Amino acid sequence: MVRFSVSFFRGTLNRVMKLLLHTCCGGCGSWVPQELSKRWDVTLYFFNPNIHPKQEYEERLKNMQRVAKHLYLPLIVGDYDPKAWLFAVRGLEQEPEGGERCVTCFAHRLEATAHYAKTQGFDVFASTLTVGRNKKAEIINPLGGKIAKKIGIPFLARDFKKHGGTNFSVTCAEHFGIARQTYCGCVFSHKESVRHDIM
Repeated sequence: MVRFSVSFFRGTLNRVMKLLLHTCCGGCGSWVPQELSKRWDVTLYFFNPNIHPKQEYEERLKNMQRVAKHLYLPLIVGDYDPKAWLFAVRGLEQEPEGGERCVTCFAHRLEATAHYAKTQGFDVFASTLTVGRNKKAEIINPLGGKIAKKIGIPFLARDFKKHGGTNFSVTCAEHFGIARQTYCGCVFSHKESVRHDIM
């Protein structure tokens, strides 16, 4: 993982540094931005071409827009291109939830976030992914560090589950009127959730 000095994250001339925060949904994106806004100038970035079907994508985007409005934070919406995402995970269709397909999915979204942050003048990028109970920081953070080195922009590695972060997110989402999703988001996790409902 790429490491950056404390002096880097303090910035220069007391400027509040600009952070682009990848958000996967309104639930995960409700509490984390509030915490990060205590130290950073946060912009939300909704880039999730993995979400299936389109109706679910639109619902999650609508919830994220609701959160952004509540928090008075700008929200940038990335392209919704599920075909490109399916190409990225090609050959991993039979992987179990939490396996290599998920790792590739994380990388796909983090790299897009890093590219946008780099080209649009942000100082650092991060993701709300690690606040999810089933999203492992020990997988996501090294990915972010590797991508940071590749793209040339720092990644803020955090495990947002710690110190009650997941519970805080659930409480904030409920306060904002956002229902929790019943599956991670992609077509494969959707099929898995339906299968469990039938059994």
